[in-house]
Amino acid sequence: MTENAIVSISGLNKWYGEFHVLRDIDLDVARGERIVICGPSGSGKSQLAFQLILAGRSGQIPPTVLVGDDRVHLQASGGQLMVRPAPTLEGLIEVRGLGIRRCAFTSEAIVGLVIDLAAGDAERLPPRAALEISIRGISIPRIPVAAEFAALPLVIAALTTGDGTQIDRVLDNCVKGISNHIRPTLATE
Repeated sequence: MTENAIVSISGLNKWYGEFHVLRDIDLDVARGERIVICGPSGSGKSQLAFQLILAGRSGQIPPTVLVGDDRVHLQASGGQLMVRPAPTLEGLIEVRGLGIRRCAFTSEAIVGLVIDLAAGDAERLPPRAALEISIRGISIPRIPVAAEFAALPLVIAALTTGDGTQIDRVLDNCVKGISNHIRPTLATE
């Protein structure tokens, strides 16, 4: 666990039936860090962002707010990767079947996790090297998600589960009282 971590997961394993989707994942998320969702056009970035917002509203994960959809600006600053919405797209998200909708948003966040949709290197048991990405010289934890795989359960599992061996205490800001939640903010690129 790093000194500033509010969530620390070590050795996370997750199965869906016989399918072992996460193996020995280590992840530290510091206070104020957020999630970036990336992938090619049509891969479901906006859909996953909106699903995570809804999951936050329903209490499955802590409240979640959008940074930006479609285009965001990334900047390395002080050893952290910052994300900001494109000014002309602030507060807008595409909801398939409804079009462009207005949504609550934040103007800036620190990136703490990258969800890589339709990742060519997504594997059932990804090697450790695939679980990290360098953006603008900053190393960020990464979850590669295959195009045919439903991203939402995988992301929620990564945000809310652990193997139970590395959690010493319930975090003060844990809404559910099980100590492994973060307060995600979303940006799609």
